[in-house]
Amino acid sequence: MKMDLTDTTSSKINSALVQGRRAIGTPAIGMVLTLVIVTDEEHAYDALKAANDASREHPSRKLVVIKRVSRSPRDRAKARLDAEVRVGTSAGTGETVVLRLYGDVIDHAQSVVLPLLLPDAPVVVWWPVSSPINPEKDPLGALAQRRVTDTYAAEDPLAEVSARAAHYTPGDTDLAWTRITPWRSMLAAALDQQQVDVLSAEVEGEGYNPSGELLAMWLADRLGIPVKRTVSEGPGLTAVRMETKNGQIVLDRPNGTLATLCMPGQPDRAVALNRRDTAELLAEELRRLDPDITYESALKYGVARLNDGSAPTAEAPAPAKDAKAKDAADAPEAEPAATPAPAKKATGKKAAGK
Repeated sequence: MKMDLTDTTSSKINSALVQGRRAIGTPAIGMVLTLVIVTDEEHAYDALKAANDASREHPSRKLVVIKRVSRSPRDRAKARLDAEVRVGTSAGTGETVVLRLYGDVIDHAQSVVLPLLLPDAPVVVWWPVSSPINPEKDPLGALAQRRVTDTYAAEDPLAEVSARAAHYTPGDTDLAWTRITPWRSMLAAALDQQQVDVLSAEVEGEGYNPSGELLAMWLADRLGIPVKRTVSEGPGLTAVRMETKNGQIVLDRPNGTLATLCMPGQPDRAVALNRRDTAELLAEELRRLDPDITYESALKYGVARLNDGSAPTAEAPAPAKDAKAKDAADAPEAEPAATPAPAKKATGKKAAGK
């Protein structure tokens, strides 16, 4: 069921939600969270489709906030709220409200969203594109227990990683980090089998890929080793190589689908390592709403090593916009990306992550 409301209010939207539930015969709510999606008109369809798919695992009320900026000065002065209310099969599992904000109400989006939040349920805010520099200080981000961004969608992904580290607040997370969960799990399992010290590592993937940077930061942080970041043609991450006293451990994925795990003294194994879509990534992030301390540690450790100049830099594939961005952009060719105290020892068990 779908209802269109023009020049409306939050109170009328709530009434429409109740009316819609009664019309389809499901007065009970049964939703576990409110997902606020802040996007533009161009990306709204894809973002909502991903949220609907994720809602099969996490029934939720989805509030899509679209800020419509008018070109005409006269129209910009008019404050107006239009809404599209969806319940039933057209809303996935839960309810959907698409909010289009015009004029002065754009600057007060939190006042529109607040009355529509589910009572006594956690709030997650997701920016598919154009995330704020400091999500926790954003008026909508301040309403949430969890704030999800995607540095991969940024104009300068590596500079965005530095910004995420500079303004990190417990509850922040990033889909670029979520993308490497299978890689981290596979590498940690491999080290648990080998039980040897790792001497160094190399992460290979596309240039300016924030997931590759975060994976290198995680390895350096957890294992206390120098990590080299090299550039390949992709797609995405293509390989991780870890040098040990017994030989090299290699996880190689040349085609973005099937990977090969090579370990000393064992036959090579084919492992599924598909590139996941946005719905799967979002569903993973909604499974836990507590702060991700592993992400925080890897993010702050890796960026700190780059910004303090302890890691040597090499020529980047493209010029950075400013000095801070250049430090991050130099990371793909940096060797090592992070070099902690040599006295620190590492074992496979320490690589356990999120």
